[in-house]
Amino acid sequence: MSELLHSLVRLSHELGREDRQLAILGEGNTSARIDEGTFWVKASGSQLGTITEAGFTQVKMDAILALVEREHMSQEEVQAIWPEVMVDPQQKRPSVETFLHALCLSEGGANWVAHTHPISCNAILCSRLGAEPFMRHLFPDGIVVCGRYPAVVPYVDPGFELAKAVRAELRRYQDTYGVSPKLLLMVNHGITALGRTMQEALNITLMADKWARILLGTYALGGPQYMPDEEAARIDNRLDEHYRRRQLTG
Repeated sequence: MSELLHSLVRLSHELGREDRQLAILGEGNTSARIDEGTFWVKASGSQLGTITEAGFTQVKMDAILALVEREHMSQEEVQAIWPEVMVDPQQKRPSVETFLHALCLSEGGANWVAHTHPISCNAILCSRLGAEPFMRHLFPDGIVVCGRYPAVVPYVDPGFELAKAVRAELRRYQDTYGVSPKLLLMVNHGITALGRTMQEALNITLMADKWARILLGTYALGGPQYMPDEEAARIDNRLDEHYRRRQLTG
């Protein structure tokens, strides 16, 4: 478990690097599955770039998922339940996005989750175009790393209500495509990477940032020239790309 937590600290530091412009101050959060029953999640107020092992909290998966079944929770109710869902109530209070992480680690099938607010991605997600520019691909590696299609949720207040929207989108996505998404786009908010490994969560985040930067550049030169859908489908299903995807994820 200590090695897992050490790796989660390393992932957070990679995401919190100032030069990458993925998150500043207390923005963003990360998590990693410990086992079927518990996971580590960033504590509220910690900074990705400087976080230590003490900046993470161990949380009970089933306790969080049971709360998501409720129709509504007030902010006061959410604050009151934290000691009940923490393995050690003496640890720091978990992030308000703990609900989101629990869903991505359970229904989303991820082992590692990275939620960030990249300037590049939010320049698009906060525009009138929203997530629409990301619904088709511009280059092969975007497909290999981020998957054929991203999942998308509109703006919803972070916390319990956002988790309800994310759960609905995860289920819709799985019903439509038969797999879980690798990339979740959150309009007016940020992105979430769902990785099987620490490296995959980082790869997805960095590739989404590159994708957004290229998109922004295309709008300065007349707009994006998307790959033909049949070519995107072919790349998504190529055996050599499946092999490369496995090698990249570690």
